[in-house]
Amino acid sequence: MSTNPAPAPSPAQPAGSDALVHGLTAAELEILSAKCLEARATAYCPYSLFRVGCALLLKPTSASPGPTVITGANVENASYPVGTCAERVAMGAAVVQGYRMGSFKAVGVATDMDDICSPCGMCRQFLREFCEPDMPIFMHNKAGGYEVKTLDQLLPMSFGPEALPRREVLEAMGVGMPKKV
Repeated sequence: MSTNPAPAPSPAQPAGSDALVHGLTAAELEILSAKCLEARATAYCPYSLFRVGCALLLKPTSASPGPTVITGANVENASYPVGTCAERVAMGAAVVQGYRMGSFKAVGVATDMDDICSPCGMCRQFLREFCEPDMPIFMHNKAGGYEVKTLDQLLPMSFGPEALPRREVLEAMGVGMPKKV
C-alpha cells in the first residue's frame, strides 16, 4: 500500500490550486485530513489503545458555503462489544443534526498505525446507509499519509436503502401491518 502525504493530481487533472483529488479541492482535503487526525486524539480507548478519528465533509450549501466537517472518535467500553467505532460516532452525530444520503462529500479516517487501516465491515455498511457508493474515503496513517478508496471499492456489491421496496409499496402489500381478526 502506498501512502501519500501530499498527493499529486491525476494525469487527467491540471496541476495547481484548482486540481481536485477525488472531487475535493486541496483546501477541502487539508481540512478533512486535519479534522480526522484531530478527532483521533479524542478517542476513548483505555483497553485497546487503538485510537481512531473520523471526519465527514459535508457538501456545501447556500446556508454553509464553506467546508463543514462533523467528527467522531472511537469510544470503548469495558464490555468490548459495546464500544462504538469512530465512523459510526461521526455519522450518528451527523444524522442527529439532520444530515442524510446526499449530504456528504467525503469521509476521512485516521489511526495510529504506520500502515493504512480501513473502516471495519460494520462501519462500511453503516456508512453505506448514508453515503453513495462513489463516496471517497481517505484512510490516514499515524504520520498523516493516506490512501483513498471509494465506498464501493471497500464494500463491493453493497446492500443499500435502494435495495428495499419503498415503504408505500410494503404498506400497500400489508407487510408489517397487523392482520385483522
